[in-house]
Amino acid sequence: MPSYKNDSIGGLKMLTDFQRKVLRILYNYKGGRRRFPTIHELTIKTGKHKPDVMAALEALVTAEYIYWEDKSDTSNIVILEGWEREGERPKVDHRPTASNTNNTDYWTQY
Repeated sequence: MPSYKNDSIGGLKMLTDFQRKVLRILYNYKGGRRRFPTIHELTIKTGKHKPDVMAALEALVTAEYIYWEDKSDTSNIVILEGWEREGERPKVDHRPTASNTNNTDYWTQY
């Protein structure tokens, strides 16, 4: 069974891209269709095999994004948080915007 590495920032564990994808699929599927996708539907939507999907669901349970006590069926899932927590999101460096807002340098300098 593949292992999913969680990066740690300040003691908080970040979700992998795949785990975040599964969480978003669960959240959106429940909102749109009023039910959770089956494991088979998750394998189709993610393009991964069942062990990968199960490992991602288990990681979401461990990280307390979902509650899933009776693992016989995905209809027993309870979403505790539908988005990745603010402190766990990857930080994006924002570059300051150029002082020249009309972008004529491209046309006049080259």
